[in-house]
Amino acid sequence: MAVDGDVEGSTSSLTAEPLLRPKSTGKRSVGMALFSTAVGYSAPTQAAIREELGLSLSEFSLFGSILTIGAMIGAITSGRIADFIGRKGAMRLSAVICFVGWLSIYIAKGSWLLDFGRISTGYGIGILSYVVPIFIAEIAPTDLRGGLTTINQLMICTGVSVNYIVGTIVTWRTLVSHSMHISSFGLCVVPESPRWLYKILLRQRLGIGKSLKLLYKRLRGEDVDVSKEALEIKVGVGLMIFQQLGGINGIIFYASQTLWKQVCECFHSGSLGTIIIASIQVIPITAVGAFLMDKSGRRSLLMVSATGTFVGMLLTAISFYVKEHGWYIDWSPYLSLMVLCSFSIGMGAVPWVIIYFPINVKGIGGSLVTLVNWLGTWLISYSFNFLMALNALGTLFLFSACCGLTILFIAIFVRKQMAGH
Repeated sequence: MAVDGDVEGSTSSLTAEPLLRPKSTGKRSVGMALFSTAVGYSAPTQAAIREELGLSLSEFSLFGSILTIGAMIGAITSGRIADFIGRKGAMRLSAVICFVGWLSIYIAKGSWLLDFGRISTGYGIGILSYVVPIFIAEIAPTDLRGGLTTINQLMICTGVSVNYIVGTIVTWRTLVSHSMHISSFGLCVVPESPRWLYKILLRQRLGIGKSLKLLYKRLRGEDVDVSKEALEIKVGVGLMIFQQLGGINGIIFYASQTLWKQVCECFHSGSLGTIIIASIQVIPITAVGAFLMDKSGRRSLLMVSATGTFVGMLLTAISFYVKEHGWYIDWSPYLSLMVLCSFSIGMGAVPWVIIYFPINVKGIGGSLVTLVNWLGTWLISYSFNFLMALNALGTLFLFSACCGLTILFIAIFVRKQMAGH
């Protein structure tokens, strides 16, 4: 890993100023607020959009899930784009694409323009979902990388929460204009990643116009052992698969109409219940996860989070079973919140920290992992309404089983060295 070591060593000197990291991290994390406004848009606007535009359940399900199709396309190209025009350039491109997408949704009079805007926005956030964590990881020292990267999850939760709250007050088109303003901000004042700049400088000095992979082979020999990089990619892909198969994104996408209806009933108000969900998601839980990321160890935090998600989903399924048989109990809302809280404290953010690839496989490996993440998101978000309508109890038991498999995967494949502690 000679070149990687050189890059990291040079990066340390390039990022020595203490004020650079928090300022750059904070500004880049605003990009995840743009990300979250797209992810959290469908839940509070479902009833209003369906009523005004006359959409069927299947048409709105397509609108909600087509975001992830665009994100998958963005994920495929994100690594190459970030390597070609830089992290900052990729962020600017994403902001422009998201603005076009939101504008299309704002002027939509039918489903086709609505879907075009949604898939365009998805493409933009697909790029963001790779570039922002990479940038923060590249400028952050090892002992702070986990906490700073977790800011992404905090900004996502904040954006979703703001959408939940504002969506109960304003019209769905006004909510779009809010997202357009965030896109216009553009994050134009953030400096470029020092690691990316050093990689470009290294190519120029050596006169090599080929990929960094070929450079590695020249410096390390043709028989280089890439087993470590392969293992990291496998673990990253596995974590992303299990992160989505737990059903969390299906619950978030359709929160106001499905599982979270129980919480709303508990407070006798749909709007109040949604706001309480948003507040619990943002303030105590994700913040605690960010604090513990580099304190307790990332592998330990993953295990606690996965176990809590499994127990919460299993108990929620059992409560549904008890309710179906006439033995009504009042625990379902709190058990549902347990799933969200457990996910937010670890499984939401830790996988993005663990899959910090060496720079020689960052573009390909990062794009692959991001693609898998969005593919899982699409599968769950598109099928969630139908699965819950077909057999809610079976769906929850299926999700709980996937959460149980997540615990086994972490115990077997996620090593302490890989997790940072």
